[in-house]
Amino acid sequence: MSCNPGEQCHEDVKRRRALLVLALMALIFLALSAVSFLDSRGQTVPSAVQYAGFDAIAGKRVFQSYNCMGCHTIVGNGAYFGPDLTKLYDRAGPAWLAAFLPSAGSWPTNGAVRLQLLDKAVAVEAGVESMEAYLEKYPAAAERIARRGGQASHMPNLPISRQEVHELIAFLKYTSAMNTEGWPPVPKVDGLTFPMATPMPVAAQKITFTSSEGAGQAVTSPVSTAARGAELAEDNGCTACHAPTAAKVVGPGWGGLYGSTVQLADGSSVIADDSYLTEKILNPDARVVAGYQAGLMPAFAEILDKNQVGDIVAYIRSLGGN
Repeated sequence: MSCNPGEQCHEDVKRRRALLVLALMALIFLALSAVSFLDSRGQTVPSAVQYAGFDAIAGKRVFQSYNCMGCHTIVGNGAYFGPDLTKLYDRAGPAWLAAFLPSAGSWPTNGAVRLQLLDKAVAVEAGVESMEAYLEKYPAAAERIARRGGQASHMPNLPISRQEVHELIAFLKYTSAMNTEGWPPVPKVDGLTFPMATPMPVAAQKITFTSSEGAGQAVTSPVSTAARGAELAEDNGCTACHAPTAAKVVGPGWGGLYGSTVQLADGSSVIADDSYLTEKILNPDARVVAGYQAGLMPAFAEILDKNQVGDIVAYIRSLGGN
């Protein structure tokens, strides 16, 4: 920099100021670089979060292996086809996730979530002992069950194992524990009229969930055994995994199943009669079907009584077979 003749020159002052600013920027850069090598500064890390003995780091690998970010976002990162999953664990709870993830092609029903709560590990993680307390603690689960329970979802059924389900829930537990500083923002639905945006009164939730306890008690006309079985299968989430046709959803289809020969994982075979189907409902891991793994289907021994199991078997029988 040079000065014109007769003008006052401040070249040295300007040079010193530029060097001071450059030095200040270098100090800030070095300080931020040093801070980046410190620990989490109080932020939650995946290695510190577990769910029922499963690690959140393993759950993150499951999340990545199934390319969940292709449809969902976490802290705003990902695609926007599906809902944001950042705080899903805190809002919907572990029992709802355990019911939904293995058969994501349809939304869980009240009975399906109640069945998951029978697992002591899930109940401990949820911090409740009853379905009513669970729905009160996790309002997003109550809303989803009431509005969409038993209906088809846009998410495909994934070949996810029971261990992967628990690991994935551990990862979602970690994302709920993160300090997101207010992200994602709460959407404003005032003025929207379509059903999914309409606020649900608490009274409507109570009616929805208490009515399942007395299902079939206020019937004014006789209902066939198979019809009662169809209702029980729907209410308890059976149709989320089993189709009324021969098509495979998560488990084998029920169409034409009755009386057929079923190949088992140990190489033997069995006829799908009343005894076998009853056993599969009450204790599904007793004889695992070839091509499936143990632990995929929950046991209904503590949620269905003898007559209800018989009704479901009658419904399966009505779908055709020998």
